[in-house]
Amino acid sequence: MAIKITDDCINCDACISECPNNAIYEPDEEWAFADGTAMDVDEKHEPQSDEFYYIVADKCTECKGFHDEPQCAAVCPVDCCVPDEEHVEDDAALLAKKAKLHGE
Repeated sequence: MAIKITDDCINCDACISECPNNAIYEPDEEWAFADGTAMDVDEKHEPQSDEFYYIVADKCTECKGFHDEPQCAAVCPVDCCVPDEEHVEDDAALLAKKAKLHGE
């Protein structure tokens, strides 16, 4: 399942550089699949939050194939990076998403 950032976020910026899929965005920032990935899809999408950092579920792989645990959750000082129950995926699906994002 993907990770989400709750409204407890203090916008500290600790998580954004830890994400190997560039799935974390600042408040009010548009996102695209091409941002930091091998995908050639530059279409910009509306920000998912205007107050807090947010994670694009379609780009989040829970760091599978990179790390043993989601790095955003590991570095978050207020524990606001939590599993997103609305985007449940098994390890095989997460690894397939990783391969698609990184052209593997």
